[in-house]
Amino acid sequence: MVLAAGLGTRLRPLTDNRPKALVEVAGHTLLELTLARLKSCGILDVIINTHHFADMVADYLFAHQNFGMHIEISHEEILLDTGGGLKHAAHFFLAGNDNEPFLLHNVDVLSTLDVASMLRHHRDHNALATIAVQDRPTSRYLLFDELDRLCGRRAGIDGPVEQVREARELRPRAFSGIHIISPRIFELIRENGAFSIIPVYLRLAAAGESVMSFSADKYYWRDMGRPQHVAAASTDIERGIYNLE
Repeated sequence: MVLAAGLGTRLRPLTDNRPKALVEVAGHTLLELTLARLKSCGILDVIINTHHFADMVADYLFAHQNFGMHIEISHEEILLDTGGGLKHAAHFFLAGNDNEPFLLHNVDVLSTLDVASMLRHHRDHNALATIAVQDRPTSRYLLFDELDRLCGRRAGIDGPVEQVREARELRPRAFSGIHIISPRIFELIRENGAFSIIPVYLRLAAAGESVMSFSADKYYWRDMGRPQHVAAASTDIERGIYNLE
């Protein structure tokens, strides 16, 4: 699932007349770059949530013949946030009844993360969810124990800690906007309406579910949430630091 429904307020003025999914980086839209990356990993079945300028996204996909992929749209009349958007699209993941894990990917993240390695990590730990994280500064940290299990979160460097399970040590990590999730999560989500997925993870971790981290430190990664980040990514592409192939 590609999360593309947000208003893109941090990207203004680039999003004044288009959704953030269609903001261009070195002549390619964020959506195109994300889909190309997923396709290179062997992912051909995708659902995209939309809200802001939703018709533009649908028209863009139609004009590009869905980039040779099977793509469905999950339209949100009101923004549902990550968790609500995922729950709204549950039918897409449950239709085959094969219980295969799926990828959840922000459209405004550019990364070379090895999805196959992350999937192996997820399966090896029989995880409910696996979150790609990095050791970098952020305003909101997720906290993991020595076994890479989610144990809590913290605001900033010295903010209050919300700890949901015991741990000998708490390792702060920054969330990267990429998850692998087992469909069983839909049986456990009791939240409704618009809600973030992180509090769901914390609640389920407190109940003993395995919500794991996967280190993305060695991979290229860039948040595309601001115009200056888009400009920097364009430079990375032009210099071959991020390869489009």
